[in-house]
Amino acid sequence: MEPLGATTIFLAVCISCLLFLSAWKKMSGSGNLPPGPVAFPIIGNALQLYKKNLPQSMRELSAKYGPIFTIYLGSERVVVLYGHEVVKEALIDQGDEFSDRGRMPGCRRGLGCISMASAVPWKELRRFTLTTLRDFGMGKKRRPFDPTLFLNHSVSNVICSIVFGDRFDYEDKKFEASLPRKTKMWFFFQSLQLYNFFPTLMHYIPGPHQRIFKHFEELRKFVLERVEMHRESLEPSCPRDFIDAFLIKIKQQHNSQSEFTTENMLRRTLGLFFAGTGTTSATLKHGLLLLMKYPEIEEKVHEEIDRVIGRSRSPCMADRSQMPYTDAVVHETQRFVSLAPLGVPRAVTRDTRFRQYIIPKGTTIFPVLQSVLYDSKEFPKPEQFNPGHFLDENGAFKKSDFFMPFSIGKRSCVGEGLARMQLFLLLTTILQNFTLKPLIDPKDIDITPMTLTSNAPMSYQLIVIPR
Repeated sequence: MEPLGATTIFLAVCISCLLFLSAWKKMSGSGNLPPGPVAFPIIGNALQLYKKNLPQSMRELSAKYGPIFTIYLGSERVVVLYGHEVVKEALIDQGDEFSDRGRMPGCRRGLGCISMASAVPWKELRRFTLTTLRDFGMGKKRRPFDPTLFLNHSVSNVICSIVFGDRFDYEDKKFEASLPRKTKMWFFFQSLQLYNFFPTLMHYIPGPHQRIFKHFEELRKFVLERVEMHRESLEPSCPRDFIDAFLIKIKQQHNSQSEFTTENMLRRTLGLFFAGTGTTSATLKHGLLLLMKYPEIEEKVHEEIDRVIGRSRSPCMADRSQMPYTDAVVHETQRFVSLAPLGVPRAVTRDTRFRQYIIPKGTTIFPVLQSVLYDSKEFPKPEQFNPGHFLDENGAFKKSDFFMPFSIGKRSCVGEGLARMQLFLLLTTILQNFTLKPLIDPKDIDITPMTLTSNAPMSYQLIVIPR
């Protein structure tokens, strides 16, 4: 072998060993970490986790290691909280320590998610967002069709009226191009989660995640156009929507360190627009499928709508208190679907003592919401869709502390109130006017969600029959 070739091989081996040792040292961490499976450098616990069902992996690991355990997604250390008791203890009782956001490279590269803001400044932005949302309203042929696009349009237009001060025609090309309009979009998100776990590797690999970054950029341009239109016609004494309110706040700031910047406004608007469309429409899509699977449940909702609302007026939020069964169906849909089974990643703000463990500052935390929503002590036979989980023996609506599809604590979903309104009003309006008809026998309908880290609804078609 030539000396130069031998030297090259020797250097390559040395560099590989150094990288291996560096990754191993990083993964070994510090402090008295919770137990967990043995991890490999670079790939972490990838070989021990189910590729298509990460929540199932968490369930099995919890059975072996307890309600608090450590895994590695690539080189990223993650402490998993499994079950109502530990999730509540972390996010409520020790909310300050668990109030940072976990690292999500895909979100930062693409959307700049509203839920991913870290450190102290998020508090002021969150307070402003909640206040502004409330100020602006948060408070016929029988032919088979896929409901995805229609649900996306209707849900998105509610967000648009609050954020942009306007709604868009369903045929508007720019509006349509800005929406996650393809049924495969949730597959893209699954791929994006892999990017979050292995960002360096996935950055160079072609796939759906590359397309979603392109879509994010198109959406960013769409929002930026609206921001510029608002800036030109802004009347500080009469804000029309969220963007106007943010622009006014920017003008009022004299502190160069203020979080009220054009870039943060763009990120916040993108988060509201995209997250507010995808999650709610996906839940509704799940809900329609579940009602076709169980027509007897749909019939009970029809009866309650006819009794309380009738056919001569549209539903309103005041009706919900008189419609316990419909309210229970909406809650049970969210519980059963468990759209974000692992929750949005948190991170600890400092070295944190949690029970008998010490969790190092910056460690990513997975509060597994599905472990709470599927707790068999609170919800008997949790794998079954049963509105009775939210009804007492007299048929009245029954609240549950275990119901946390929007998470809990200081970093729970900022759009929870708006999402609850949309889910109730849209589902009630659909069922007030239509009867759902599947294309196959109800018993053959598959309600198993497509799972990696988000429970995406299956693609399907249905027929709606005017009532």
